[in-house]
Amino acid sequence: MHVTESELAVIASLSGTVQALRLDNAVLEVAGIGYLVHATPATLAALRVGSPAVLATSLVVREDSLTLYGFADDDERLIFEGVQSVSGVGPRMALAILAVHTPDGVRRALVGGDVKALTRVPGIGLKGAQRLILELGDKLGKPSSQVAVNGAPAAPAADTDLSWQVVEALVGLGWSAKVAEDAVATVVADSGSEGVDLAQVPIILRATLRSLGGPRG
Repeated sequence: MHVTESELAVIASLSGTVQALRLDNAVLEVAGIGYLVHATPATLAALRVGSPAVLATSLVVREDSLTLYGFADDDERLIFEGVQSVSGVGPRMALAILAVHTPDGVRRALVGGDVKALTRVPGIGLKGAQRLILELGDKLGKPSSQVAVNGAPAAPAADTDLSWQVVEALVGLGWSAKVAEDAVATVVADSGSEGVDLAQVPIILRATLRSLGGPRG
């Protein structure tokens, strides 16, 4: 059956049952078909094998492949697709940006010209960060957290410990909560860090998986 590009473009979301979870993707079964969906660690951590899930999706079409990317909501997808309008930013880098920053975090960096925040994303150097800021600015919208009730700018939220995201991802991959919590605590302590920020989630997840001997199954 021939499927046109316009027909492919309508795959804007998937609603089904989580069939499998891996380090960087999930399989979502919809009407008997298993869709492989790439997503950030935070998005994957919210999924559970055997449970229903709804993901906003973006289909990237290449000559030799069709790749689905999944998101917790439409706002993440908007950022994912928006940053790819900049030369040199492909879907994998766009997903890496969302693995490090929330949608509003991306907007704050772009609007505020925060090169340092953008270079925290693996693969983005100084010139790449400057290009993103120059070409996008506030084109992806202004961060909602910048507007307080009285209309005055609000201070950015402080980083919090996101160890729980790593634990949830491990539980989703088959480990018990107790084993996951202990393993994450050990890895974080060995790293010398007092907690896990958004940029460290995938790093700590990989390190913990190595300490546990890799994903189950």
